[in-house]
Amino acid sequence: MNLHQLLLESSISTEPAPNMWRAIEISGIASDSRCVKPGNLFMAISGYEADGHEYIDAAIKAGAAAVAGERNITHLEVPYIQLGEIRKQMAKLAAAFYGDPQRKHKMIGITGTNGKTTTAFMLKHILETAGYSCSLFGTIANYINGKWIPASNTTPDSLELQKLLFSSRDEYVVMEVSSHGISQHRVEGIEFDYALFTNLDRDHLDYHHTMEEYFSVKSRLFQQLSPSGAAFINTDSIWGQRLVNTIRDTGKECFTFGEGIDCDLRLSDWKTSTFPAAIFSETENRGHFIQLSIPGLHNIFNAGLAFLSALKMGLDERGIQDALMTFPGVPGRNEIYKKDHQPTFVVDYAHTADALLHCLKTARECGAVNVYHVFGFRGGRDESKRWEMVKLSSELSDRYILTLDDLNGTKEEDMTAELENLQNQFGNEKGSVMRDRTLAIQHMMSLSTPEDWIVVTGKGAEAYQQTFELPAATDGEAIRYIQGQNAGRKFE
Repeated sequence: MNLHQLLLESSISTEPAPNMWRAIEISGIASDSRCVKPGNLFMAISGYEADGHEYIDAAIKAGAAAVAGERNITHLEVPYIQLGEIRKQMAKLAAAFYGDPQRKHKMIGITGTNGKTTTAFMLKHILETAGYSCSLFGTIANYINGKWIPASNTTPDSLELQKLLFSSRDEYVVMEVSSHGISQHRVEGIEFDYALFTNLDRDHLDYHHTMEEYFSVKSRLFQQLSPSGAAFINTDSIWGQRLVNTIRDTGKECFTFGEGIDCDLRLSDWKTSTFPAAIFSETENRGHFIQLSIPGLHNIFNAGLAFLSALKMGLDERGIQDALMTFPGVPGRNEIYKKDHQPTFVVDYAHTADALLHCLKTARECGAVNVYHVFGFRGGRDESKRWEMVKLSSELSDRYILTLDDLNGTKEEDMTAELENLQNQFGNEKGSVMRDRTLAIQHMMSLSTPEDWIVVTGKGAEAYQQTFELPAATDGEAIRYIQGQNAGRKFE
């Protein structure tokens, strides 16, 4: 595709466009100068850690055939296109370059603070059980054409997203859509056939500043519903109720799930322990019984939203029920590690107060005599939620340790001092601070009996940024190492 045609099909006006642009073939689009290949269009993005305009010379040296940026730059040896809202324009250019690949898929977008990943995996499992092929783009990994690909962001940037959509031969695409992804125009131009809202809790306020702004950004996903698209909303919060009113004002189809009597699908009864089950009611005389393989009320809510969505997509009710019963769970999401005669370990991504509440309560509901908790906070991230999480753990845990999570450039001594301060202000005598995350997990093991549960939260399946004492790169690896070291030990 030549440069003139690419701009034309992206609906980007650059009049007058020189005739020579028709002779410039564009082989691809890149926003990282290190990834530029001969013939690429280089997008100079002013990022949060680096400014792409500073790498234009490097991109040209690597073979860039043209450059687009926001600054007024002249006298380059290749064509330069000055654009406003460059992230939005990059998404348009990427879609045009790959031939608007979303059109060959049924697009499902899922947003919310907690539950996106589990709900996305549930829908993927339901669709595949029904015989459909399904791509998944999310926090843990991307999955297309039957293969897993590592993911760097919850929502891929627009260049990667359009390339994935182009490469995918799957009928359905299920996407986790983060607030950062919406705000940074990563999903710009995507028309979703179905969009889901799980919940909203205090998070990312280092980026969005207020809950109102956070909600406003999340709501924008539903403005991207196709003309015949449908929304599925968990209304068990004021944010879900507000979103329903906004969507219905636009005339779009909107279905609701929750405990309220006016919900299209109502959670009328449930059991959350080791063999969880629930009844979802449509009317007084019509209900649906489901059983889950994973515990917790939060997972029943995730399943309810997935069930409602699949039902309205036209999938068979019994098939949906069977799929939820066989759902294998998600790596790093309420992931249980259990060996005979040892305490039960749980690894979970919980990084908000609400997620923490459900995680700790679930352990107790599943029969834990004592609940021991290990967690920390990421450097350079939302600090406003930390005190509430410490207070919650001090109330719900029998013992807890504050430890290091990813530092993200924060000095180790500064984060340790912050943990000590949080413990002193909002914790109690059940808590302590231990820098080394793996040794904190090991210490909890030394205090436990086989009837106890040790809950490790914040990282999920993600790899550690730092190196700790024990030979492990993840919480799961640390637990397996500790379990192996204690094989044969008698816990009392």
